[in-house]
Amino acid sequence: MGPRMPTTAITKDAVNAAPLFALRRPASEARIVVAMSGGVDSSVVAALAAQTGAEVIGITLQLYDYGAATGRKGACCAGDDIRDARNVADRLGIAHYVFDHESAFREEVVDTFAEDYLSGRTPVPCIRCNMGPKFTDLLRMAKELGADCLATGHYVRRMETESGTELHRAADPARDQSYFLYGTTEQQLDFLRFPLGGLPKEEVRRIATGFGLTNAAKPDSQDICFVPDGDYAALVKKLRPEGARTGHIVHAQSGEVLGEHKGIVHFTVGQRRGLEIGGQAEPLYVVGLDADSAEVRVGPKALLATGAARIVETNRIGPLPDTPLSAKVRSLSRPVPITLEGSLGDGADTLIRFATPEFGVAPGQAAVLYAGDRVVGGGWIASTESAA
Repeated sequence: MGPRMPTTAITKDAVNAAPLFALRRPASEARIVVAMSGGVDSSVVAALAAQTGAEVIGITLQLYDYGAATGRKGACCAGDDIRDARNVADRLGIAHYVFDHESAFREEVVDTFAEDYLSGRTPVPCIRCNMGPKFTDLLRMAKELGADCLATGHYVRRMETESGTELHRAADPARDQSYFLYGTTEQQLDFLRFPLGGLPKEEVRRIATGFGLTNAAKPDSQDICFVPDGDYAALVKKLRPEGARTGHIVHAQSGEVLGEHKGIVHFTVGQRRGLEIGGQAEPLYVVGLDADSAEVRVGPKALLATGAARIVETNRIGPLPDTPLSAKVRSLSRPVPITLEGSLGDGADTLIRFATPEFGVAPGQAAVLYAGDRVVGGGWIASTESAA
């Protein structure tokens, strides 16, 4: 195995930031482009990049200014965040550019999010954003600027080994964002840098304070950036009014109509609250959604047990290992043992089979595969097989 990125604490006064960026030529001759969202994480990355002695350029993509409309701070695409990124760049003495990507973001991410909800799928827009505007477009811009690398504030680890560059989970499990980056290609990974992957969040904030960054204590965004108030259904109905179509809530086993709903956009598979169908002998969960008939199907938790999932549009990072694989189907869940039936990568369809039944697996989610801490790849869940 080759050298790994250090995970020791960094201070403003005693920092050797160059290894964090794995520059392949002297820093004095290098150029680093940093994706700056206005948050503390990307701001610290910019500060560390500046410490290397390389020329640093910050880029902010204006994607969806929902924060300006709601007056709420903390949405990654709001006008306040662009100003925060610019203020940090000014303090560090680095160039900063803002590019308007709102139309592309709406088409690639927001509209797809609405369509998925309307079709009864469970969308993960942050993955689509990373696959599109954040990496594809930002990498292109960075290369056009003659950069040696593109650095981001994601909490993942990039490791250069004898067998190639690998993507690993963050050292701090509570901050790990590897689930959202499974679609990263090997070519992209060669150009990307993730300097924060070995650090806990409290250390990042301490570094920000040491650099005198005004956003050192800025709260993390807790919601999808273009839905900072968390009301996904309201956004979907605004974009797709047909999402408010009413329909029946039906028991998946008996076929009995248990109630009415105000649109399937209010439900996702695995949901228990908000059904408003009291008087049942046992707790009921959403076990399926039929967009064509506007039908919400409910049943006991046992019906959520999934034995296997078919994943499509798969991506693979590096060779498949001989060691056992695990998979996550939600960002906050723990990886669970699986077996892979079929090939992975190059967009191929494949089947993952869970060693024990997994609950709440739904089309639209992503399944991300791991070998230990290493991200092997993943794909979108297209269908599931019941284990009930």
